[in-house]
Amino acid sequence: QVQLVESGGGLVQPGGSLRLSCAASGSIFSINAMGWYRQAPGKQRELVAAITSGGNTNYADSVKDRFTISRDNAKNTVYLQMNSLKPEDTAVYYCNADIRSRRSSGSFYTYNGWGQGTQVTVSS
Repeated sequence: QVQLVESGGGLVQPGGSLRLSCAASGSIFSINAMGWYRQAPGKQRELVAAITSGGNTNYADSVKDRFTISRDNAKNTVYLQMNSLKPEDTAVYYCNADIRSRRSSGSFYTYNGWGQGTQVTVSS
């Protein structure tokens, strides 16, 4: 089994910063793409940022130049540095990862996992 555990959410004033972390643990052989999604009340979940195992990144237009995604492959951890936060960034943020695991038989399988979500509230 694989677990993704997020941390770092909270309440921040407009213009402030937060750093989210997501650590994957369990039966992991390798992790391909990792990303952050968010879901605001009454809205669909949307991609915020993603990063490949090689470090290539892509961002939603709404967060470009404000958010930075990074990862530590040795720690199976992905980060999201959020600067210049706006009230419209308020949402539950979810970590996502494409994980390759190995069965006891020796065969491999892929698993797309989600974290439990962490609340980010931007308000004065």
